[in-house]
Amino acid sequence: MRKIAIIFGGSGYIGRNMLAVFLKENRFSEYIVCDIQVLKGFENEMKVRFVLLDVRNEIDLRVGEVDPASSWIYNFAAIHREPGHDFQEYFDTNIPGAENVNNFARRTGIKNIFFTSSIAPYGKSLNKSTEESTLYPETAYGISKALAEKIHQIWLSEDKTRRLIIVRPSVIFGPKDPGNVYRMIKALKKGTFILPNGGKVIKAYGYIYGLIDSMAFTMDQAESLIVYNYAENPLVPLNEMARIIKDKFGYKRPTPNLSVRFLSVMAFFIQGLSKIIGKKTDIHPVRVAKAGFPTNIEPKYLIDHGFDFKYEFENALNHWESISPEDF
Repeated sequence: MRKIAIIFGGSGYIGRNMLAVFLKENRFSEYIVCDIQVLKGFENEMKVRFVLLDVRNEIDLRVGEVDPASSWIYNFAAIHREPGHDFQEYFDTNIPGAENVNNFARRTGIKNIFFTSSIAPYGKSLNKSTEESTLYPETAYGISKALAEKIHQIWLSEDKTRRLIIVRPSVIFGPKDPGNVYRMIKALKKGTFILPNGGKVIKAYGYIYGLIDSMAFTMDQAESLIVYNYAENPLVPLNEMARIIKDKFGYKRPTPNLSVRFLSVMAFFIQGLSKIIGKKTDIHPVRVAKAGFPTNIEPKYLIDHGFDFKYEFENALNHWESISPEDF
């Protein structure tokens, strides 16, 4: 019987990197990657098959005879950029997607689902959040992810032999990812990065290879349900992240410190001006407000179970530079 992985949303950043690592580790005999975006970089991999597929629709995918106990379904498909979509779009994708993945698992008999949720269901909190913290989702994205978690747990409750792992990742960064941490590095190099309120807040982050290590680690555990946070341990505040980046790469330009209120007003006018002149900008009042608010997430499950955190922020930068120096 074939031990396979079906990866919905597998053309995204987490999916591509997990696929590359699992191929090297020979974790599965076959990988079926399903996405609305074409998978790139694996064209010559004999074990990888790509299927153009939208999880918002019923999943009509034939996988043949597989080992249901050792095969896994990964649900990475989501609308996640925030802001960037209309309120209803998060629900139109994230909720039907979870339902359709569940139905696919029921039809194939595969016993294992791995779901990437988010730290967004925790909402805003000045206190440290662990997996035991109450969820207070405030945004469409956070609410839709919290609901999707419950939908997958309904599937789990139907059969005692099933397994469900839910990871709530913080901001994930790493090679070839043009996300928040990479933008921060580039802005520090140019001298355009601004520390909101002095940068004393904790903004939870996770290195992509640490996240993948944690996924393999939790898959190898025995519990039928695992819900865990992924962030590096320990975390350092934003101003310390900036110092580490500047020291490592020798950036000398000053880093201004301005209040979030002032930055929000600036962002409001910049966004309005960009609309008038017809030019897109990533500067948005919502993003500015989020930058100044802490996301202090503790990966308590991993700590309690002895997971080896290899990628403190400076170690992550060193590893990133060693495998993808062209990014810098």
